[in-house]
Amino acid sequence: REFIGDVAHELKTPIFNIQGYIYTLIDGGLYDEKINKKYLRKAQKNINRMIRMVEDLDLITQLESGQLTVIKKRFSLHQIIEEAIEEVELRAMEKDIAIQYNRPKEELWAHAEKEHILRVLINLISNSVKYGKKMGRTEISVNQQANSDKYLIKVKDNGIGIKKEDLPHIFARFYRVDKSRSRNEGGSGLGLSIVKHILEVHGETISVESTFGEGTSFQFSVLKSN
Repeated sequence: REFIGDVAHELKTPIFNIQGYIYTLIDGGLYDEKINKKYLRKAQKNINRMIRMVEDLDLITQLESGQLTVIKKRFSLHQIIEEAIEEVELRAMEKDIAIQYNRPKEELWAHAEKEHILRVLINLISNSVKYGKKMGRTEISVNQQANSDKYLIKVKDNGIGIKKEDLPHIFARFYRVDKSRSRNEGGSGLGLSIVKHILEVHGETISVESTFGEGTSFQFSVLKSN
């Protein structure tokens, strides 16, 4: 019941927004091209938000029910980190946030479901940008751990940070540290929960360190490929 209530609450905002934009167009906006385009863009943004939310709900349902198929293969860690950065780059540019990947010279090969780890990276980097300060930065690095069969990937920012009392809850479904900011930027409230579930399915771990007002650092493990 609580889950259904959360979903209904999250969908209510974009639905009511779209309804308001349509009423504006019906009431005369259609005769003004500028108003027409403005409200159609706003409606499109909210529709995209609902689509992302439905996709996230479908994914987390599969993860929690154990129905998600995991096919682990060898892939380039550099490649998916760069793909994730490219996915988020436009949003970062809009906020003047620099994304820096401290890339090791040698090629790094991991063994996991590539698309799942890509999703983890996109969610973490997107989260970093969303809560980043204007003209801030996000740094991505890989610790190779010579005596371990794991890589440790870190996504670190100098954003607004997370309060100590919020840290134990950030991986819960629909939990938002800054509710107004998340809704304004179209977050589903499921991003970090999806990250944690994907890594658990792979037998991997994730940790977080944060200082409120100074920034946050997420670090997760990925199996090395022989």
